Amino acid sequence: MLELKEDLTEKIIKYKEQIEKLERNISVLDTILKQSSFTKASELIRNAPKTIKQERKIAITKNSDGTSIANAFVTKDEVSIILEDNVTLDSDAPPLNWFIDNIIGDMKKKDIMQVESGVIKKDDVISCIINNNGSKIREILIKNYRQEERVDEIINTATWSLTRMIENSE
Repeated sequence: MLELKEDLTEKIIKYKEQIEKLERNISVLDTILKQSSFTKASELIRNAPKTIKQERKIAITKNSDGTSIANAFVTKDEVSIILEDNVTLDSDAPPLNWFIDNIIGDMKKKDIMQVESGVIKKDDVISCIINNNGSKIREILIKNYRQEERVDEIINTATWSLTRMIENSE
């Protein structure tokens, strides 16, 4: 019995040392993970163009004469439509609201139904952000498009909408 007790005591000491060593390793890994997973906002801005350049660029032209009005940058998570510098469109001008409400809005409704049925997460629902320079549109950002077919629909209807906005403003 005494031998068994000594044997068990030795094993406890041995396992405690191993546990302490494992806990130290986990602590070191946590520190490394925290340092590598946190990205400062300034680094995100600096690195943003690199991300866009890794993906594809699609020129958006006026249907009537082929004049370039914007470029769409498509990444795996978002479509960013950046207007040409010489194109100045008011964010309140129609049919931009139609594009946002009907095209993006319908996609969003479908996504919400998928969230409710547990197919996708709430964070994966499509969203649209209009970045302005004053009252003029500089960028239309569509996040979480999730399906390649949606990219075609987004770009085609954005092209149509932007072309109509230009025609209405002339």
